[in-house]
Amino acid sequence: MGKRVRQRRKGTGTNAYRSLSFTFKEKIEMKSYNEIEKNNAVKGIVIDIVDSRAHHAPLAKIKFQDGEQSVIPAPYRIKKGDEVESGDKAGVNLGNSLPLKNVPEGTFISAIETYPGSGPKLCRSSGSFARLVSKTQEGILIELPSKKQKVLNENCRVIIGIVAGSGRTEKPFVKAGTKHHAMRVRGNPYPRVSGVAMNALNHPFGSGRGRHVGKSKTPPRNAPPGRNVGSIRARRTGRRN
Repeated sequence: MGKRVRQRRKGTGTNAYRSLSFTFKEKIEMKSYNEIEKNNAVKGIVIDIVDSRAHHAPLAKIKFQDGEQSVIPAPYRIKKGDEVESGDKAGVNLGNSLPLKNVPEGTFISAIETYPGSGPKLCRSSGSFARLVSKTQEGILIELPSKKQKVLNENCRVIIGIVAGSGRTEKPFVKAGTKHHAMRVRGNPYPRVSGVAMNALNHPFGSGRGRHVGKSKTPPRNAPPGRNVGSIRARRTGRRN
């Protein structure tokens, strides 16, 4: 029979593949978009910079004048005690939250909503940002870090600035133990052994002469769970010209 492949075990959700969510500190949430913000702006102050193990970027905890608190990915150069604003009349300053329709073209933005009220979905990781390209009749055109462009609703809210922590990926892990703990906290398996390096009873790509798959990497549509490895329902195969 062989053992169950990694994908099958991870889908079952045993302890080895569960993230340690009880150790997570904060959840990224923007301030609620009420009637006051639609016509004006609410001021707030950064009360803390949080280092959350659940996120790659530092988080800024903000307390507003109406008593509400929010947590956003900390923009670069923001610090404890800084004042920010949220609302339609907010200025285009670092850490402020406002709709895309009020953001000038060419501005660097982060923590972007995909539709009004969805909450921050795009450009939340450390060092990431998007750029507002132009305003069209269809919506607001932005350029993502992948250089792809996306059209969004003009009422989607964003945070002004670049997310802090851009040099995170430049520092090496050095030790396998450090890498283990970094992967463990998010429920990712480490180390990851290649399928072609395994024996035939451990993985469908295992065994054979040399490290080659020896069969199509796209499994059949009616393949059992243990065979569903490789390119699942691949749209295309082969080399890109």
